[in-house]
Amino acid sequence: MVIQVLGTGCKTCHNTVTRIEETAGKMGVQVTVQKVEDVAEIASYGVTATPGVVIGETLVHSGGLPSVSQIKQWLAEATDQSGKQER
Repeated sequence: MVIQVLGTGCKTCHNTVTRIEETAGKMGVQVTVQKVEDVAEIASYGVTATPGVVIGETLVHSGGLPSVSQIKQWLAEATDQSGKQER
């Protein structure tokens, strides 16, 4: 699963990447986290506060460090949806 973290490289953006990778690892979910730092691309998602988090072309978070429970929910929903699509 590809997850994009939208932001210009601030500390919170870096911490978001780390938190997503660690949480996914603990859940046994394989993810590829892509950092998107291009301002025009970030704006195209409608992000007004960074970091933004995009899963499957859907903006799921904007502004501040997401909690571990939020990330777990996103990953669970995304893996459930991808499983349903494969059936």
